[in-house]
Amino acid sequence: MRYLIPFCGLLLVFGLALIMSKNKKEIKYKNIVLMLIIQFVLAVVLLNTKFGYVLIKGITNVFDHLLSYANTGVSFVFGGVLNEGEFSFFLGVLLPIIFISSLIGILQYFKILPFFMKWIGLFLSKVSGMGKLESYNAVASALVGQSEVFITVKKQLDKISPQRMYTLCASAMSTVSMSVVGAYMTMIEPKYVVTAIVLNLFGGFIIASIINPYSVEESEDILTIEDEHKQTFFQMLGEYILDGFKVAVIVGAMLIGFVALMDLINSLFEMSIGISFQELLGYIFAPVAFLMGVPWAEAITAGGIMATKLVTNEFVAMASLGEVAKSMSAHTLAIISVFVVSFANFASIGIIAGAVKGLNERQADVVARFGLKLLYGATLVSILTATIVGMVI
Repeated sequence: MRYLIPFCGLLLVFGLALIMSKNKKEIKYKNIVLMLIIQFVLAVVLLNTKFGYVLIKGITNVFDHLLSYANTGVSFVFGGVLNEGEFSFFLGVLLPIIFISSLIGILQYFKILPFFMKWIGLFLSKVSGMGKLESYNAVASALVGQSEVFITVKKQLDKISPQRMYTLCASAMSTVSMSVVGAYMTMIEPKYVVTAIVLNLFGGFIIASIINPYSVEESEDILTIEDEHKQTFFQMLGEYILDGFKVAVIVGAMLIGFVALMDLINSLFEMSIGISFQELLGYIFAPVAFLMGVPWAEAITAGGIMATKLVTNEFVAMASLGEVAKSMSAHTLAIISVFVVSFANFASIGIIAGAVKGLNERQADVVARFGLKLLYGATLVSILTATIVGMVI
């Protein structure tokens, strides 16, 4: 039963993906099997080996140092606002995004990130069977963010078919931006953040290859990366700092709204039917959590967090997870922690469509039409990643 139930979970994921597939004859099963094997190997290495421990420890130390530098800047501006021993989510978790964003801008300006994105993307295209553009976009989404990634390929947007556009958007929704990774690491264990990012990269290709299979002609498989080097260094730096601030404020505003609304809805449901809205959603998602490897005794609680992430965002879900983490087994905590690390929620549909709309009106209409299908696929990616972790941990 230890492996049988999660195996049924994998079958469920692939079955749900096949139901939505537009052209089953085009599915590249060899590439899917190869990527699935890679996911299992990476999960085992990252979570169950000394090498994985050292690697994640090194990444965690880097982000710990970056966050300490960020907090120096935050303390300089907001020092004395809080009493000693108090904690502010906005000051301690969100505002450090500004510093991380500025570092991303510097790495972009000096062509360091584009170099890695391009060559890692080319390697992934060999493994996934996808085009160079799709593979580059998946890596770029994880590094620069789901909105900014489309700017780097804006010259090609007008020539991209709806099928390819779906894959680009699916990658953007299945991954997370490097600018918020540090914030995630303050809310859940860093090893689950790193594992989710890596596994979701391949998971996004797997699900997109089933739901939206197609072949790219050699003549169409051209990667043209937009050069944003027209700005001076300090113009660029100022822009990325302000972008980071916008992200922090937007996330903060969404958290205020979503957390308050969730509390209101929970209260209304408790008064009317005796259980909270999150508990009700937990019952709906409990079977899925169970097939991911969560023990049935914890499936309702886990299902509630999964649903919260889908209808609000990953920050609200992580906050909810933090409230019940001590009552969960380590196995369940690992599965749900990995599940919540992605941009797969309703708000992301609007974010991605809005980002594309600012660059290409026609493609924005295309994105809006397959918005729910996009969320469906990205959610399957999260379930796939969580199920794999449930099998290996």
